[in-house]
Amino acid sequence: MLNLKDKNIVVMGVTNKWSIAWACAQQLHEAGANLIFTYFGERSLRSIEKLAKSEGVEGKFHVSCDVTSDEDIENAFTAIKESCGVIHGVVHSIAFSNKDELAGRYCDTSRAGYALAQDVSSFSLVAVSKHASKYMTEGGGIVTMSYLGGERVVKNYNVMGVAKAALEMSVRYLAHDLGPDAIRVNGISAGPIKTISAKGVSDFDKLCAGYEEKAPLKRMVDPKEVGNTATFLLSDMSSGITGEIMHVDCGYNILGY
Repeated sequence: MLNLKDKNIVVMGVTNKWSIAWACAQQLHEAGANLIFTYFGERSLRSIEKLAKSEGVEGKFHVSCDVTSDEDIENAFTAIKESCGVIHGVVHSIAFSNKDELAGRYCDTSRAGYALAQDVSSFSLVAVSKHASKYMTEGGGIVTMSYLGGERVVKNYNVMGVAKAALEMSVRYLAHDLGPDAIRVNGISAGPIKTISAKGVSDFDKLCAGYEEKAPLKRMVDPKEVGNTATFLLSDMSSGITGEIMHVDCGYNILGY
């Protein structure tokens, strides 16, 4: 088993038990990490606390963080530093778009909808990395979550696909910037998982049915597999890996159709 004992890992983006961020938190907990959860709003905090209690995945610290506010991000990581000390890793599992921007033609995307998707889903990684890295004085890793729609056209993904493309390029630029500080930055491109966010994608069930038929492993990816990959990328076992987008999608990305 990967060992992250005494490592302080910040997990961003837990909303409920189906969240990819929660799957990551569970695997990081099994590896011995000290978990620090960010939340947005009291409802989010209550959900995390309820999950932690029911699943036995206790957080070392909980802190509010609105990723659309530079001041809020800075204050959150300052509070984490003051309470927990050195940060060893960050799981960035945050994305958002208005549902009505996902259907129809991409060329009909509104200016406001485009800006919102980019701000929350892509730029937030840049801002989080800036402030988290100040307190990653022993090196470590930052991991974010992407999807194949950032590489190829996926029906009903539209503006979110473009945001994911920007996110993936940000991974590479951040890896270059933070490498001298022994901070590695990587992304995970997961196959479709039935999260709350996925419900915003029209015909998601049809997408999943076709996925199972075509993927080399003939199944959907298990969220635990994404969590295991995130744990690996935040551990010393991946010490030579940075700037990568790792596909955890049962092999679907290798196909030409």
